[in-house]
Amino acid sequence: MTPQVACRVGATLGEGPMWDAARGWLWFVDIKGHKLHRFDPSVGALETIDAPEEPGWVIPLADGALLVGAQSGVHRFEDNAFALLHAVEPDLPGNRLNDAAVHPDGSVWLGTMDNAEEAPSGGYYRLHAGACTALSPDPMVITNGPAFSPDGSTVYLVDTLERVILSAQIGADGHPGEARLFARLPEGMGYPDGPVVDSAGIVWVGLFGGWGVARFAPDGEFLGRVEFPVANVTKIAFGGADLTTVYATTARKGLSAAELAAQPHAGDLFTFTLAVPGLPPGYPTA
Repeated sequence: MTPQVACRVGATLGEGPMWDAARGWLWFVDIKGHKLHRFDPSVGALETIDAPEEPGWVIPLADGALLVGAQSGVHRFEDNAFALLHAVEPDLPGNRLNDAAVHPDGSVWLGTMDNAEEAPSGGYYRLHAGACTALSPDPMVITNGPAFSPDGSTVYLVDTLERVILSAQIGADGHPGEARLFARLPEGMGYPDGPVVDSAGIVWVGLFGGWGVARFAPDGEFLGRVEFPVANVTKIAFGGADLTTVYATTARKGLSAAELAAQPHAGDLFTFTLAVPGLPPGYPTA
């Protein structure tokens, strides 16, 4: 598990990697750069789409279009045009969408955050059957995730500034129950960023300012981390034909000129391989 550069990107805030299994592509975003990126590992090619707002995430749809979470809400992108489907928190113009995941039932769960990273105004939502419903827990400054256990019964939610990962059982109505503490990052390991879960139920969390990706057992035990040559690792995705190829987004945001000089690959896309595969990403039905 030694990360290598998959593609030079130089993203200010690379985020939200999502594998498109049907096409063999990896989608991800540069939030502060207003970019959607598509990486084709078969030829090593990177294509870029300009976004009108800060895009927090991009999720491919089965029909070839994209769902894009941006500042104003959830958009559909096709034929080189963005169309707003669901306004999210229009009463909080300082918030933006930050991370998202597809539940096994086809619903899209997404989180918001204060773009100034100061106010506890971020929350979680579930997009399903044409409706976008607010979820618990209490508001956070920066939400990350969610991620789901292999059977879809547990959701993992990240409170980045508090350095904690929460978990909750998902009820028959598709909504989470009371959130409990799953794991807390110690001082010196950075801030927990985007989470994902592999086929063995291991929770992987990007470490912003922590030089790697942390791994936690299903009971919350810390299993170690994969170390990177850059400080800000934001999130991973499992890709390739057998889902054992890992892709990781990284960021230049917050680094000084001296730090950037010492980290020439900050903001690039990294990759490494695993013995245990990830989970199929699935396509939304929302």
